[in-house]
Amino acid sequence: MKKLNSLLKYARPYWGNILLNILFNIISNVFSVFSMAMLFPFLQVLFKQVNPPVDDPGFHVSVNGLLNYFNYKLGVIINEQGAVQALVFLCLCVLVLFFLKNLARFAALYFVAPMRHGVIRNIRNNIFNKILVLPVSFFTEGRKGDIISRCTTDVQEIDWSIMNFIESLFKEPVAILVSLGAMIYISPQLTLFVLIILPVTGLIIGRIGRMLKRQSVKGQQLLGDLLSLLDETISGNRIVKAFRAEKYLENKFGDDNMKYYRLSKSMQRKKDLSSPLSEFLGISVVVMVLYYGGKLVLENDQSLQAAAFINFVVIFSQIINPAKSLSTAYYNIQKGMASADRIQHIMDAEIKIVEKENAKSVSSFNHSIELKNIGFSHAEGKAVLHNINLTIQKGKMIALVGPSGAGKSTIADMLPRFYDPVEGSILLDGNDLRDYKIADLRSMFGMVTQEAVLFNDTLFNNIAFGLTGITEEEVIRAAKVANAHNFIVKKETGYQTIIGDRGNRLSGGERQRITIARAVLRNPPILILDEATSSLDTESEQLVQDALNNLLKDHTAVVIAHRLSTVQHADEIIVLNQGRIEERGTHAQLISQAGLYKKLVDLQAFA
Repeated sequence: MKKLNSLLKYARPYWGNILLNILFNIISNVFSVFSMAMLFPFLQVLFKQVNPPVDDPGFHVSVNGLLNYFNYKLGVIINEQGAVQALVFLCLCVLVLFFLKNLARFAALYFVAPMRHGVIRNIRNNIFNKILVLPVSFFTEGRKGDIISRCTTDVQEIDWSIMNFIESLFKEPVAILVSLGAMIYISPQLTLFVLIILPVTGLIIGRIGRMLKRQSVKGQQLLGDLLSLLDETISGNRIVKAFRAEKYLENKFGDDNMKYYRLSKSMQRKKDLSSPLSEFLGISVVVMVLYYGGKLVLENDQSLQAAAFINFVVIFSQIINPAKSLSTAYYNIQKGMASADRIQHIMDAEIKIVEKENAKSVSSFNHSIELKNIGFSHAEGKAVLHNINLTIQKGKMIALVGPSGAGKSTIADMLPRFYDPVEGSILLDGNDLRDYKIADLRSMFGMVTQEAVLFNDTLFNNIAFGLTGITEEEVIRAAKVANAHNFIVKKETGYQTIIGDRGNRLSGGERQRITIARAVLRNPPILILDEATSSLDTESEQLVQDALNNLLKDHTAVVIAHRLSTVQHADEIIVLNQGRIEERGTHAQLISQAGLYKKLVDLQAFA
């Protein structure tokens, strides 16, 4: 119920629509019940089983008042125009009532539609906005396919199940209450009997619904695994083919898909059971009502006449469909709540990088960045960095080198606060990074990473990514600095060329130069270059390196490199090993020390 309440909060802006929906549902059901309630007395008058009122009773807004007035009018028509005209009048009355009933029903659906689809829109927006602010660690610890599954199929499941339930919640109880009111008016004793036996059917339905929720949780997890495997297979298609792993992945996907098939089949059968089971239980209740009420009539019980009993059964039959819809919706909501749990996992995920309430603005970098006694551990508790002390002066180029896993990228990720240190502090111009506004701080940094992260958009929009009001002249200027302009203008549509998913229509060197142009356009005071040329061929590497040299002019830079030839001219080279600074100095100084750095240089020279 707590999670359902958390979803219902999305419906609060639509209370006006909800109230109109309830109002028109009441009107629709009043017309429905009244048409049924009038039918039997009308037939009695029409076929002269009872005599209609002789005196005009007047029009009164009450059940008896309306019935007596229509009986009087029907009698007048029979006496003046004959029984056939009275039958025509009766048919027209029923037709008008059902037209008004369905018109009100459409109005109820019309006003509830903005609520239903607006809630789903808001849930999608909130999930996406939460993903934008979640820390980098959230995505490194979870599988991308599972996260996508939560944001797509789980949200869709909420639309199909929980929103159907909420829609039913505003409709079906109204129909049941209106019919129940008419039943109490006809026979309180028989209504009490119905209310005693109905909860038994609810217990049976509830037990199966709880089983369905447990299976649904597992089913959504399996679907997330399938999507993850599909994403990895598409992304790594060349590797799959190169290592002839098609059969392995075919078997793996087939096994996972079979597990999901078996579970979804079982879930579908339980879901399909809801309609026939609820109908059978409903008919069982009707049979018991027929027996109990018929027994009262046959024993000449004064509390229930034969005509009233028939009316009661007709109105009670109108409860079966709403009750059946509610029971089906209950089954569905169990499945939907499993999806809500998975979505809530994202919404409740801790935002570890928190901005202080009175954080300072920052718009310039004046003298230095200092890392003081930095220690860092990932969530599992494994230490990554130990007692790191480092000063990066404005205008200087600092290189981070060392074996894989030494902590180079972790240090770089701490500067724009993708992570916060577990121990120690990082100071920008003498102030702790945690004292600054996050958006302002990150605007001070530009990043070029080993993997060129591009989007399925135009070259222009990829270069101007995240900026507004950028002119074509500014983009062209940045592209020229990045050695990208020449290949861009050769494209059929130039800067408006769509580059495909992750930029797959470009070569590796072209992709990297676009990311450099992006950094040039932003022109931040501090640059972070993470293995920017390590995956390129010699020709592309030279073009990209020239672009990087253009970018580095008049900038402070932190460069991560495995190819040590690219950082020989750095102002200071920091050699990391197992999370500690093992050596530091210029290229010449480190070579003369004949330590780890010289060993790495010799290995690359030999290679």
